[in-house]
Amino acid sequence: MTLLPFEYAVRNLGRSRVRLALSVLGCALVVLLVLAAGSFVRGMGLAIGATGGEYNAIILGTGSEESVERSEVGAAVAGLAAASIPGVRTRAGAVYVSPEVHVQMPLRTQSGEEQGPLVLVRGVTPSALLVHSSVRIVEGRFPSAGAEELLVGAAAATRIGADQADLAVGRSLDIDGRPWRIVGRFASPGTVVEAEVWTDLYDLKTTTKRETDSCVVVTLDPRFAEFADVDVFAKSRVDLELTAIGETEYYARLAGFFAPIRAVAWTTAALIGLGGLFGGLNTMYAAFASRIRELGTLQSLGFQRGAIVVSLVQESVLATAAGALTACAIAVMVLDGVAVRFSMGVFGLTVDAPVLAVGLGAGLALGIVGALPPAWRCLRMPIPLALKAV
Repeated sequence: MTLLPFEYAVRNLGRSRVRLALSVLGCALVVLLVLAAGSFVRGMGLAIGATGGEYNAIILGTGSEESVERSEVGAAVAGLAAASIPGVRTRAGAVYVSPEVHVQMPLRTQSGEEQGPLVLVRGVTPSALLVHSSVRIVEGRFPSAGAEELLVGAAAATRIGADQADLAVGRSLDIDGRPWRIVGRFASPGTVVEAEVWTDLYDLKTTTKRETDSCVVVTLDPRFAEFADVDVFAKSRVDLELTAIGETEYYARLAGFFAPIRAVAWTTAALIGLGGLFGGLNTMYAAFASRIRELGTLQSLGFQRGAIVVSLVQESVLATAAGALTACAIAVMVLDGVAVRFSMGVFGLTVDAPVLAVGLGAGLALGIVGALPPAWRCLRMPIPLALKAV
């Protein structure tokens, strides 16, 4: 089968600049929406997946494996775990065991509304900086015990809906009707921890009127221990009603909890793409129907219908590829890194190679699928009738 020259398809694109502009614009809008959905799903998955430490294990109360905030463990569990679990990582005498309290609390800035949004407040001791290796204090210091001081994450302002200046070191946040002074800021790039606010463990327990911890996070030395050692400790102390789970597994379960949200995002993008496809079918049919005489002439010159279909698909794919590339450029410049709030904190939209591949694939699919039905319908007309078409 002899194909038409590729230049023929390229020249035909410029025959109607208005139609070309509409095709490129329509494809760009559809692909941009697909990229938005893909960056949302990708960003959420990466943020949740990057939060857990590979060698960290969480000791929780039995029955609270899916929510640390509902968990309660005795205040003595941290010391028992440090003494009973072999192979816990240590450095210069410091044991990598962190007792923590996780509470969702309304926080209000000095210039904010009377009732602030719920933010995860984590009560910790300095050992939390050991077990959460991604956390780095970038300004100020760690909160002191008994002083009602706060260490705020880099994305906490986005979670609260405030300006970064409202969470600067030296400012205050209202917790339980009292001002708590911000003494430091921390960063944990790519994780949901950045949207949290940390304070001293015992200050938070006093404020929330609780005597128990939410969990104990333990970091194991992979040379001397494995998760089974933590699991044995939790199961052997039946009097404490404990259970153990790997930190990466815990956040993987949380990611599964948000699977319906990701499915809705993809379904919405698919429906929008389907609508764009039907619009493209109408546009391409109108474009090809006006060229029936030309298509009949090509057949009379000896070009087979398959070769003509290939040329028409080339035209369509060139137009949609231009739209897809335009959408990818806009997504990289505008969408990438945009902060999105959700119940666990904040994550950034991620426009990386897999997301761009999905967008480009969607654009090419629009070009191919949008051209084949109109091209086949126009070529079904007998050659004598096609040569007489107006």
